[in-house]
Amino acid sequence: MATAPGIVPDEPWELIEPLLPAHPRRFRYPGRKRLPERPAHCGITFVSHTGIAGRRLEEWQKASV
Repeated sequence: MATAPGIVPDEPWELIEPLLPAHPRRFRYPGRKRLPERPAHCGITFVSHTGIAGRRLEEWQKASV
């Protein structure tokens, strides 16, 4: 079954996820809260697959939610 560009199916994600480093938040000066790993990876994959401009990515994010 074909998926939309940038959508990472569960099986490949299970291989990718353990390779991502853990980023615990600092207690003091925690900064901005990180985005979840999977949606961030899907966005990067979508942009690289489609060649879409970064500002158009916002439209894709709204459509995929």
